[in-house]
Amino acid sequence: MTPAQSARLAYRQGLVAPTAGVAPGLTQANLIALPRDWAWDFLLFAQRNPKPCPVLDVTEPGSFTTVLAQGADLRTDLPLYRVWRDGRLAEETPDARAFWNEQPDLVTFLIGCSFTFETPLAQAGIEVRHIALGCNVPMFKTNIACRPAGRLHGPMVVSMRPIAASRVADACRISGRYPGVHGAPVHVGDPAAIGIADVQRPDFGDAVPIRAGEVPVFWACGVTPQAAVMASGVPFAITHAPGHMFITDVADEAYHA
Repeated sequence: MTPAQSARLAYRQGLVAPTAGVAPGLTQANLIALPRDWAWDFLLFAQRNPKPCPVLDVTEPGSFTTVLAQGADLRTDLPLYRVWRDGRLAEETPDARAFWNEQPDLVTFLIGCSFTFETPLAQAGIEVRHIALGCNVPMFKTNIACRPAGRLHGPMVVSMRPIAASRVADACRISGRYPGVHGAPVHVGDPAAIGIADVQRPDFGDAVPIRAGEVPVFWACGVTPQAAVMASGVPFAITHAPGHMFITDVADEAYHA
């Protein structure tokens, strides 16, 4: 059994934990499932906002399988899901099968995740703080508006990693080689410049310390679709819980440009 298969089995059996640092070297993905009536709007939204929403796979309506992981079940093989009703978070669950049955025409989008390039960052000697501390990555809503599409609109969400000032250029260069999983940062430095009032109070995930000589670096984040669900009042959606990703069988190198 591969590391990805072992992780997915553990999540299917009820383990709930953030996936940063799990199965290093394998691509992780964000998830959003929408009724077929909303799928075109979201596909257009992703096409217009490729930095936060790089699409890796799209299922047929009602399907819960993906070419990214043989034998995986998208209803059970993530550690934690969120269920949204009328733009509001209704429930979190480790097993989304009942909600898939409620909406039999769901179209699922798997979106690139910045966890994918954390392994090459670490291999280059750049500490990934949330992995070092064993917590979730901090994520923030910003004042950067996504380009609207159909009925969907909302702000970009970013993830933050403190990087030593002397290594910021390296972090930008390394992550920039992975455009299919968000690529290079969208902002470096002053959080207030992108509408973040307090970098120690993330909208999603956990706060991490920024130490002397470090700079906060912000990458576009695949939680952006959840911000669009909230802003647009989407009637029904299922997403991953922030930081609790789908682990694929695809090697990171597949998304190395």
